[in-house]
Amino acid sequence: MRICSLLPSATEMVFALGLGDRLVAVTHECDYPPAAARIPKITRSNIPPGIASRQIDSAVGSALAGSGSLYELDLELLERLQPDLILTQRLCDVCAVSFDRVEQAVRQLKSRPQVVNLEPRSLADILENIRLVARLTGVAERATGLVASLDGRIRWVREQGERLGARPRVFSMEWVDPPYCGGHWMKELVDLAGGKDDLANPERPSYRLEWDRVLEFSPEVIVLACCGFDLARCEQEGEILSAYPGFAELPAARTGRVYATNGSAYFSRPGPRIVDSLEILAHLIHPEVFPQPRLPDSFRELHLAPARAARE
Repeated sequence: MRICSLLPSATEMVFALGLGDRLVAVTHECDYPPAAARIPKITRSNIPPGIASRQIDSAVGSALAGSGSLYELDLELLERLQPDLILTQRLCDVCAVSFDRVEQAVRQLKSRPQVVNLEPRSLADILENIRLVARLTGVAERATGLVASLDGRIRWVREQGERLGARPRVFSMEWVDPPYCGGHWMKELVDLAGGKDDLANPERPSYRLEWDRVLEFSPEVIVLACCGFDLARCEQEGEILSAYPGFAELPAARTGRVYATNGSAYFSRPGPRIVDSLEILAHLIHPEVFPQPRLPDSFRELHLAPARAARE
């Protein structure tokens, strides 16, 4: 079977199932495991590199409101590769090539590939997606041990979290400028890790919120898990966050519990490493209970000086 993955999370699933050699194409964002770098890239982004996060948000909004597309699909390469299975999603047009565009492209392929929509909204959905990919590729038995291992780690965090008395107020930020709350599985991760994020909705997309709501919530822990940003870029976003009015008075700022994470590698990818994300979050919320995961460059505490001027 020749597999084309249009999602970094799907690429990681395929590799975790021992099928990396069947991948004939992946996206420009597929960077894990390292072997993915050697696979032809079938997509590219239309968003210019290096622009500010507010400019990115504006570009995304304009593209989605009009007929523009955030990503381009290499149709000529797709025609040459003739995949049998294409793994994609319709959960979020910001995260990958739109599902409709993929279906349109597939009509022109001689191989008539099966297009599969992976649309997880919770940890249970992510584990079921792993089982689905295993069934589609004829290795259903391989998912049994993998899912059992991941589920066991989730269960351990849940059990420890249920024993905790205090549940700090946690604000997981999917975007900083403008501010967005965490979406889909993020509230569940916070709950399992022993915190509470009343700004996020379970199994629902992230949404833009007014900064006053953050001040009212008064988070004790702030975690920057910016979609598509690595640790270094998330650290830069921390400087923007520190300029919001009232930030320095928030409990999280006063106690130094503001963290940048590698959102792109972990929290934004609903694949096997989502459990790493849970363990990172658990440690950040309750370091006295949960050990620090052995994941280099996965998070960093931010030491943010009070900003000279507040953002409008």
